[in-house]
Amino acid sequence: MQLSKISGVVMPNPFHIAFPVDDLDAARTFYGEVLGCPEGRSTNSWIDFDLYGHQVVAHLLPKASRGKEDETGAVDGHNVPIPHFGVVLDMPQWEALAERLKSHGVRFGLEPQIRFKGLPGEQATMFFCDPSGNALEFKAFANMEQLFAKQ
Repeated sequence: MQLSKISGVVMPNPFHIAFPVDDLDAARTFYGEVLGCPEGRSTNSWIDFDLYGHQVVAHLLPKASRGKEDETGAVDGHNVPIPHFGVVLDMPQWEALAERLKSHGVRFGLEPQIRFKGLPGEQATMFFCDPSGNALEFKAFANMEQLFAKQ
């Protein structure tokens, strides 16, 4: 595994994802204030955010220009939105983010909970959408060795 040093922290190479939003101001508020992501470079058509050391970029694209609506897939008895993105956090970070989101009145598609309880891959998870409808999942493992565990 390749490791990088970002802001003094050694971690796997950061991922980059660009996604559409229909309102840059709403994205700036949601990702900056609600999620607490520092803002990087920006123009009048996109904004870079630091999402736990990963580069996520909100690109202005009106809904009228988008394709088919998101679909869902069954996971552990729940329909989860596809596509979605997020970060695997440690448990204290995940708990703090869940509380932060609740304090901002974020509506969850899947409330913060433990999934696959007692099974390989047991994890804390939560799903919610940004103001443009992009689905996010944040998860945590009590034992990070379970990240790729098979059931």
